[in-house]
Amino acid sequence: MYSACLNLLHDHQQVQDVFQDVFLQVYRSAAKFRFESEATTWLYRIAVNRALNLIRRNRRSRWFQSLSSHETEWDVKVSTPPDAQTTPPDQAYEDAERSEMVSNAVAALPGKQRMVLILHKYEGFTAREIAEILGIPLTAVEARLRRAKSRLKQKLLDQLKNDRS
Repeated sequence: MYSACLNLLHDHQQVQDVFQDVFLQVYRSAAKFRFESEATTWLYRIAVNRALNLIRRNRRSRWFQSLSSHETEWDVKVSTPPDAQTTPPDQAYEDAERSEMVSNAVAALPGKQRMVLILHKYEGFTAREIAEILGIPLTAVEARLRRAKSRLKQKLLDQLKNDRS
């Protein structure tokens, strides 16, 4: 759950704030849990919703700030740094470069597609579990995954073409 929220928020302090809210919500709502789904799915749904709410609040405040200062859109990165201790330096550099390229391409995806892709590829959830977590139909999850993969593939191919030019 922590890594899913970190992939969304990219700030350990914000993730900790979200987790405090999540566990407070769980404490307050535990008696209302109906056991219609797994407890982990319920926890993920609360955590993802809290993280998304924080992102929305941050975007709104950043948007208002950008009106006065003409800043660019919020920069989002999804990163998985290579393990420098077990990887040779040249391989670590290539892995870091590849990871940054993928992170930038994932960050450029529309928010709904990015969310589904992160939950599926980075967190290992099935489409059915993602549908439960996000509270959307399974067909919507599958469509978003298809579009996200297609867009990601195109962005990476474009990047590779640009790098070779």
